[in-house]
Amino acid sequence: MKLSFRRLALPPLGLLLATVTLLLANEWAVARSSHRIADVPYVAASAPDFDARRHRLDIYQPTKKAAAARPVVLFIHGGSWNSGSKDDILYRAIGRRLARRGFVGVVISYRLAPQVLVPQQADDCARALAWTVAHISAYGGDPARIVLMGHSAGGGLAALLATGSDTLLARHGLPAHAAHAVLLDDPAGLDMLDYLTKMQYPNDAQYLVPFSKDPAVWRQASALYHMRAGAPAFSIYIGGDTYPSISSSGEKFRQRLAQLGEAPRYTVLPGKKHIGMVTQLLFEKNQLYAELERLAQ
Repeated sequence: MKLSFRRLALPPLGLLLATVTLLLANEWAVARSSHRIADVPYVAASAPDFDARRHRLDIYQPTKKAAAARPVVLFIHGGSWNSGSKDDILYRAIGRRLARRGFVGVVISYRLAPQVLVPQQADDCARALAWTVAHISAYGGDPARIVLMGHSAGGGLAALLATGSDTLLARHGLPAHAAHAVLLDDPAGLDMLDYLTKMQYPNDAQYLVPFSKDPAVWRQASALYHMRAGAPAFSIYIGGDTYPSISSSGEKFRQRLAQLGEAPRYTVLPGKKHIGMVTQLLFEKNQLYAELERLAQ
């Protein structure tokens, strides 16, 4: 009897095949509307720390010609600072959807822990931004309209770039407003000084690998301590059912921006968990794409 119920719970084979076919057809249609230039190095091969695999980015261009330069979205992936790549299926799909919405999408990889600490990861992202500012016009993008976007750990890294993180931008020849705006999607790591000082959640010790055991590094790698007046426009999305540390640090970040006279657009999406905050980007009509269009104006 139990076996019968299990069979009844499974979708009919025809329905399953139809669903898969529909998904593949949709992805093919999305792919047709974009062109991907893969594995562009954003660090000179002569640099002493050049990583031939991680110091690369992909560019997603709309296939439809435009009369004017298009806005740019530079996307930084998450992965707890120790995993993830621009080549992951999810991030390729996001790149294609950015292009379909009319952006020039730039999806980057960066070095991961334990090879480097988070400040070096942020430096990689700054170099990717510097490359984008210098070269994106050759790919139809407008260097004056670059929107930074990151999810999870990538959101924390995007925030470090947008706040300037002391000399992070300047040492790569970038002005404070190299990014026109920034969208943080359930960002992690906004206040790692507080998080690692308290160590109140199970398995928190794992984050001592990317952040080290030095509280000075925790502070350096936390965007909350680098905020300034005159920062680019921020839009912050938080999952209603995300991790408590993300929702609390996101609220602290919002309050600090408001104190500086730079109140962000702050949106809590009811029922959304942390992973759902990025997988929702598979739906090209998702509200985050509309918000990117607003920010790019």
